[in-house]
Amino acid sequence: MRFSKFFEFAYLAVAAFFTFETINTWNVDRGRAYLYLFFVVIAVFMFFFRRHFRKKYQNRK
Repeated sequence: MRFSKFFEFAYLAVAAFFTFETINTWNVDRGRAYLYLFFVVIAVFMFFFRRHFRKKYQNRK
């Protein structure tokens, strides 16, 4: 259980990193910034997805 909670917050850390990268590359390379923005959306989605299933598993026990 402890590892799944850790990985949930690792997805948020990845999202924060790619948000930072998006802001830094926005005026330099817009295409790469959109790719980083896509990774932010995926990482946030994965955070909520993993959280939902972890809580569902905990409630079942």
